[in-house]
Amino acid sequence: MPGGLSRGRIPEGADMGRSSTQRGGAVTPGRTAADSPPGYPRYRAEPGGRLVLAGVDPGQTEHYRKKKEVLKELETQRRRIRDLQERLYAENRQGLLVVLQAMDTGGKDGTIKHVFGGVNPQGCRVSSFKAPNPEEANHDFLWRYHKSAPARGRIGIFNRSHYEDVLVVRVKGLVDENVWRERYALINEFERNLTRNGIRVLKFFLHVSKDEQKRRLEARLADPDKRWKFSKNDIRERAFWDDYQAAFEDAINECSTEHAPWYVVPANKKWYRNLVVARTIADTLEAMDPRFPPAERGLENVTIPD
Repeated sequence: MPGGLSRGRIPEGADMGRSSTQRGGAVTPGRTAADSPPGYPRYRAEPGGRLVLAGVDPGQTEHYRKKKEVLKELETQRRRIRDLQERLYAENRQGLLVVLQAMDTGGKDGTIKHVFGGVNPQGCRVSSFKAPNPEEANHDFLWRYHKSAPARGRIGIFNRSHYEDVLVVRVKGLVDENVWRERYALINEFERNLTRNGIRVLKFFLHVSKDEQKRRLEARLADPDKRWKFSKNDIRERAFWDDYQAAFEDAINECSTEHAPWYVVPANKKWYRNLVVARTIADTLEAMDPRFPPAERGLENVTIPD
């Protein structure tokens, strides 16, 4: 089967089937047992394939045209996540790690805000990763990520992640090529180990165009209430756009696996990005089938005293 974005499944129970056709680099809709009818695009990077980011349109929005068209559906998916997260927390046997990566302005913070609104904070934790501090730098590169991975019963969200160690270090030449290339295999084993221990892994690349990034940066500069989000470093990083695209492309192709798939989410329209991420997470949680534990025996005979 040619490489690219699949029309199909998240293996090991996180999705429900796979279509037999796909186009390399193109985003194509798919129908599966889980979502039929109607079907919707999955945007999953096919393990073993060869995704070309330039072939993925970051502006596509399925059949939707306006934000108001997705509001009801987004709320439905958010409600599913809330309900399933309650069951996941009560069951305390499985967990979920959600990884968010993007270029600057790609919408990681906004995705967290709009997808996980209303989720019980007792069962959900966001971890953000910047340049390693001295203690972190004195350990192996996965140390700080492993200790932030979710426990069973919890949802963990990585706002940036272990993939920074094959992205920024590569683009900026912070480590030798033989070092960052070896890390693909180490990352795959890290994610496999999480899966073996009951932690499902979902990874999202929020795919925006260079023109859209410029528009968002200009909007931040124009709004005094949003200038705090802007840094002159954003301009310096933008100069490495092509290098980062190549680094993301390789990371996705090397590390979209059967146990920890990558999803390349069209993200020029924030409202569509939120919908795609929300329903992918909701479908995954539903397929994990968390269940409330059985009640203590004999409760039918209990009387609450006055």
